[in-house]
Amino acid sequence: MTISVSDSASNLDVKAILAKQRAFFATGQTKELSFRKERLQRLAQAIQAHEKEILDALSADLRKPAIEAYGSEVLLSLAEIKYALKHLKTWAKPQKVSTPMTLFPSSSRIYAEPLGVVLIIAPWNYPFSLIIQPLIGAIAAGNCAVLKPSEHTPHTSNVLTKLVRSNFEANSIAAIEGGIETSQALLAEKFDYIFFTGSVAIGKVVMEAATKHLTPVTLELGGKSPCIVDEDCDLEVTAKRIIWGKFYNAGQTCVAPDYLLVPKSIKAVLLEKLLKYVREFYGENPQQSPDFARIVNHAQFDRLVSLLDEGNILIGGDRDRCDRYLAPTLIDNVSPNAKVMANEIFGPILPILEYEQLDEAIAFVNTKPKPLALYFFSNDKQKQARILRDLSFGGGCLNDAIVHLSNPELPFGGVGNSGIGSYHGKASFDIFSHRKSILKSSFHFDLKWRYPPYKISLETLKKFIK
Repeated sequence: MTISVSDSASNLDVKAILAKQRAFFATGQTKELSFRKERLQRLAQAIQAHEKEILDALSADLRKPAIEAYGSEVLLSLAEIKYALKHLKTWAKPQKVSTPMTLFPSSSRIYAEPLGVVLIIAPWNYPFSLIIQPLIGAIAAGNCAVLKPSEHTPHTSNVLTKLVRSNFEANSIAAIEGGIETSQALLAEKFDYIFFTGSVAIGKVVMEAATKHLTPVTLELGGKSPCIVDEDCDLEVTAKRIIWGKFYNAGQTCVAPDYLLVPKSIKAVLLEKLLKYVREFYGENPQQSPDFARIVNHAQFDRLVSLLDEGNILIGGDRDRCDRYLAPTLIDNVSPNAKVMANEIFGPILPILEYEQLDEAIAFVNTKPKPLALYFFSNDKQKQARILRDLSFGGGCLNDAIVHLSNPELPFGGVGNSGIGSYHGKASFDIFSHRKSILKSSFHFDLKWRYPPYKISLETLKKFIK
């Protein structure tokens, strides 16, 4: 985080907004299914109405190609709203569960109720969709929400704030722009839930602040997501999908392949195909390609350039600081102890390491913190099963890269250092809901043996568990 030129929210502003949202939540309106649906529909209409402004802002902040910006930021958000509207009635319906015979004639149900006022803090790499998608879950569950867009993407932040303020009352959904002081003012307050997407370092700050109020959190973080290639795969398709997944949004994707593990026996052939697709996708001069994004700011650019000192650059490495341009870069002969292997890269640099037996690759991945994603390219079902059994990671793909997060049926989230909790689809509804358990008994049947003075023997009571 960095301090912005001027924070637009003082501590007093934050307290006033929270007070209004708590008062509105207390009216019970957000719990009505019709209210939630209307808000989701309104959000979809607002996104469609501001589509050009959103795409222009993403271009200004990250030079995102229109196809990537629309697909990952607008389309996914609209698809998530559509999915929530389709399933919301079922999600919100009390869930009947079985009841033990010892509690006859009672019945048991689980009621999903909103948590209250939630805080959503967005990152800069997908600055629109990664604030809208958790908001969809918050609305669907019946909450009020405060949104904190990233100060590192000011154009998108401004458009998002304009969209929210022109379509929603601040007592139900409010967007607050600003830098670190705004974030600190927000985190100092008591929320009913905090949803944060960003780095591990800032995630720890958010969690520490949340513990002071015993506020539950979802932390969507990251880590070094490995991409393992097996000898038994379609190398042509594998290379194509790795290059696309790695350099989408110039590698500034939390689930981008962070490093490549390749069998020594096929390394030369795979490298040839990887180089082929870098050139085919982005041309001989990727800086001129309309399909390659830019690094978000100079601080991130300088950090990435500092990672290029070790290993053998096969392609790329070209840079233009004024343009925030760093070419798609493949690095071979990388030491496991190289700087580029220390932390998540979050940019267009792909280190390549080789292995001889799958055991080595698995052991290497297990020496590192659990990643947010993992990709394994292989036709061998036994090896696929082994990867899934022996490696712990948030989620991923077999024979593809990054596309798993586009399926709303698959909860998306990390494990260990890569995050806490998951969302998308029903999982988004669930994290912003409290599951209230209720057992309903009847007055028409009352077992006397449950009351003192107890007439039932201990031996008889033990029979209930047999």
